Amino acid sequence: MTLWPSISEQISATTGTPFSCNERRTVSGGCINAAYVVSDKTRRFFVKLNDATKSGMFEAEAQGLREIAATQVIRVPQPICWGTAEDASYLVLEFIEMGRGNAAEELGRQLAALHRASASRFGWRINNTIGATPQVNTWSDSWTAFWREQRLGFQLQLAARNGAHSCLLNLGERLQGKLDALLQGHVPQPSLLHGDLWSGNWGCDTQGAPVIFDPAVYYGDRETDLAMTELFGGFGPRFYAAYRETYPLDPGYEVRKTLYNLYHVLNHFNLFGGGYAAQAEQMVQQLLSEAG
Repeated sequence: MTLWPSISEQISATTGTPFSCNERRTVSGGCINAAYVVSDKTRRFFVKLNDATKSGMFEAEAQGLREIAATQVIRVPQPICWGTAEDASYLVLEFIEMGRGNAAEELGRQLAALHRASASRFGWRINNTIGATPQVNTWSDSWTAFWREQRLGFQLQLAARNGAHSCLLNLGERLQGKLDALLQGHVPQPSLLHGDLWSGNWGCDTQGAPVIFDPAVYYGDRETDLAMTELFGGFGPRFYAAYRETYPLDPGYEVRKTLYNLYHVLNHFNLFGGGYAAQAEQMVQQLLSEAG
């Protein structure tokens, strides 16, 4: 069976109502997957496609959306079904019509509520991806060890394979040894995280309510989500004021956010190359000066 009939059949089986992808239009905005809105003139769904080897990525995304949805504090697209057909993997999601409202303040409150959902350890039950990069989520009792090994260390290993200069790699190794000093006295609870929260991964529905999507879920320091919101332009003062009013931040965040955003800058180097290596090196040097 060809791709779209296979997807139609799976949507029909999962929802219990016959569906056929009679109408399809492409959706722009992503650099990893092909995306479509499909319709039978009665119902619409959002479909992501990639090659067949990416089926695990889609399953992990679906599980992450379900993890967030279970908190009932912030809207996400509901995963419908996922699988493989022909040479492709697919993920079918609820289609949410997006509006033009400004819900940044409500997003701040809802994100703070999401971060109140916690686990007993850091990590998650499955690995997933950050962009197209594997993200390892093996459970750990220590936040410092988790960040050293599964976030910073993992990206530095990839950077070495991707041709990063020895200066960055040596500085990164030094920083790994300084994490105990940088995180001394900071004992975060393992909060449920979106994991990839930049301005392109949220919006408003037609009722003006916040919607977040494309997560890279795990349980970790909530400051990592806040830090990433500041990395590519920020979410605006009303968002940050609402978040802090709902769930105040601990002292030292301004230093730690550089450490947490280093993960994403290194990941951008590993995905795209270019000037991200120089940016990462500058961040590492700043952190080493803070660590003493």
